[in-house]
Formats: sequence, C-alpha cells, structure tokens
Amino acid sequence: MNQRRSFFKKSVAVASALSMPALARAAVAAPHERILRFHNTHTGESLKSVFWAEGQFIPDALQDINKLLRDHRSNTIAAIDPALLLLVEKVAAQFGSNNVVHIISGYRSPETNAKLAAASGGVAKHSMHLEGKAIDLRIPGYDLKHVHKAALALKAGGVGYYDKSQFVHMDTGRVRHW
Repeated sequence: MNQRRSFFKKSVAVASALSMPALARAAVAAPHERILRFHNTHTGESLKSVFWAEGQFIPDALQDINKLLRDHRSNTIAAIDPALLLLVEKVAAQFGSNNVVHIISGYRSPETNAKLAAASGGVAKHSMHLEGKAIDLRIPGYDLKHVHKAALALKAGGVGYYDKSQFVHMDTGRVRHW
C-alpha cells in the first residue's frame, strides 16, 4: 500500500512539474489594449480609440487620433508622437477607465503657432505643438491641480499648468515644469 501511495505521489509530482510551463504560459495575461477617449473642444468631435494592442500601435487608430488632434484653425493634420499618447493614457487612467480627455490644443501649424505667439506671451515660438509632441488638455469632473500632479508624477516630459485657461500642457520633450 505504501508503495502505491509513494508511486502515486511521485507520479503526481512529475506530472505537475512537466505541465508547469504550460500552466505558467496560460497564467500570463494576454497583451492588454490601450484606449483613449478624446473630445476636441474646438471642433466638437469625439473619438474612442484602441490605439495600442498586442504590443504595438495600431496605424489606423493613430491616423484617427491625428485627425482629431489636427490644427483646427488651418485644418492641417500631422503625426502625433505615439509616446505622447502613452503619457496621456497613463494620466487619464489615474482618474478612471471611462474618462473623456478634452483637447484644447494638439498639433499646431507654423502659421497658427506664429499667430498665437504674436497675440500671447504664453505661446512658445518653437512650440512642441509644431512637432506633434505636445497637447493641452483637461479631464472634466477632476480638479485641474490633480491632473497636473498626475502628469508631473510621470517625470516623462514637459508639464505646464494653466489655471486661468483651465488646461494642463504635456509634451514629450525634456523633463521640466512650469
């Protein structure tokens, strides 16, 4: 009887050891998706987009986002830095999974940026918006100070706080804040 139990225990142990890699693989989660929900405050357009899945960016989704974040003054579309989208997604996720990010400014054409810089001292002549590497946003229902703090915590680019205009600036440039 003891030999049977011993044999059975050893058989179970061997079977468990042999099946472990398969179980370990099954336990690993499938690559997750990254989703952004945007509303352009100037055009009234909204978009919910899975822009990253299976470990890579989705080209069609990036094109849709580029269109939504276009320069609404000149209707000029440019490529938005995918790294910026990852930053925005990380900030938005801190406030829940269904929040819509309101876009104040995404890409800016050189003409638009020059006009804005001439009219305001708060617009950089060589803005990262010109390269599709900056975004001005807010998340309705959440204090702008909290959105600003969440962006700063990433330590992944430039972050500006514009209380009077009610938006936070984020970019993929060097780490700095104002």
